[in-house]
Amino acid sequence: MSGNVFRSWIAERIPVPPGMPGKPLEERLPLHLKTWIWALGGTPALLFGVQVVTGVLLTFYYVPYPMHSYESVRQITFSVRFGWLVRGLHQGAAQLMVLAVLLHMIRVFVTRGFRRPRELTWVVGVALFLLTLAFAFTGYSLVYDQLSYWATTVGTNMIAEVPLVGPPLLYMLRGGADVNPQTLTRFYNFHIGVIPAVFLVTVLGHIFLVRLHGVAELEGDARQETYPFFPDHVLREMAVGLVLLLALVVYAMAWPPTLGDRADPDATPAHIRPEWYFFPSYRWLKMVPLQVGLWTSTAFVACMFLWPWIDGAFERAAPGRRVGTFVGAAFWMVTVTLLVWEALS
Repeated sequence: MSGNVFRSWIAERIPVPPGMPGKPLEERLPLHLKTWIWALGGTPALLFGVQVVTGVLLTFYYVPYPMHSYESVRQITFSVRFGWLVRGLHQGAAQLMVLAVLLHMIRVFVTRGFRRPRELTWVVGVALFLLTLAFAFTGYSLVYDQLSYWATTVGTNMIAEVPLVGPPLLYMLRGGADVNPQTLTRFYNFHIGVIPAVFLVTVLGHIFLVRLHGVAELEGDARQETYPFFPDHVLREMAVGLVLLLALVVYAMAWPPTLGDRADPDATPAHIRPEWYFFPSYRWLKMVPLQVGLWTSTAFVACMFLWPWIDGAFERAAPGRRVGTFVGAAFWMVTVTLLVWEALS
């Protein structure tokens, strides 16, 4: 790709004018966003805000060191006034945040909102999904009970199998060859410092790209009708947010957070299983040899990032047949099948 072609490609996907196009509050949105299922873009941001507020409150009592972390979580859950509620809201927001980002990605996939010139918007969205999973994984590890300790051990062990970069990356994450006191401290720093900072910058980049290109119209929708971002869409997002906050409170009260046995490096539990959002990968790795599972999982993530161009290749090979949509939907169905399979096993 020559320099001029590359500059033209970038200019089309990041068409930065002297100022942002229009005023944000005066932006017009496609009419289909009035249906709540199409308007999930702001939901992860709200849940991230809940995570930040409750996370800050939890840091007042949490001690990120193996000798004290379990006891500090026990104190938060059973001794601190409303500590169980704060921890429950934090856990519930984490679960819903993974689900909200996933549903938003599925919506963009189904409506093919990743097509030219919005490819980079999709790529940044995939990065946000992976960062959300990293949030969840590092946060789950901080409880330091038996299941979280051994799930962390098994999860990080897989990193060592990655060719070339695996062993040094594992050493960097753990602070040693095995899970040790440094591991918890490093995961804590990643959870409250590194990942939130990267996540915030990535969210701002995603919003910037959405503002440049606007929200994609539905394919085949010839109405071209719009409605104002403010106050119509803002009020709609606020209504969805209030329902989510109510759901989080009900979740925390109906299923208050629990705590297993203290982590014991010398006693492996009979059943180690990660949280539900890792079920597809966990089930797949149990079905195939480890190296095959890692390489295919890496290929799957790479395909997620490259999907706009993969779909474009399918479209050029078979115009109008939406082969890419069917192929992608098949992969989504396999993922859901693996998730349900592991959940019922």
